[in-house]
Amino acid sequence: MAKLSSVNKNERRKKLVKKYAGKYARLKAIAEDASVDDDERLMARLKMAELPRNANPTRVRNRCELTGRSRGYYRKFGLSRIMIRELGNKGLIPGLTKSSW
Repeated sequence: MAKLSSVNKNERRKKLVKKYAGKYARLKAIAEDASVDDDERLMARLKMAELPRNANPTRVRNRCELTGRSRGYYRKFGLSRIMIRELGNKGLIPGLTKSSW
């Protein structure tokens, strides 16, 4: 089980990303548009730098829904490898079977 503070910090980051998503996307589009004047692009980058650091989507970490573990995360299930194995062995994940040969 991950530290509760780490899980809570990640949740706060998700909220901040959601709050600034529109503004961030708008500024990023301007900053990357080659047809826009260089001064405008620079201003857009400076405004992006003024946003909170945790408003950047890359700061959010994928974590297991059950344990909060950050490593060995499978996007398809939203779980860590350890929980996938446990739940798969119990037959609680539809369509997942433990391979044996």
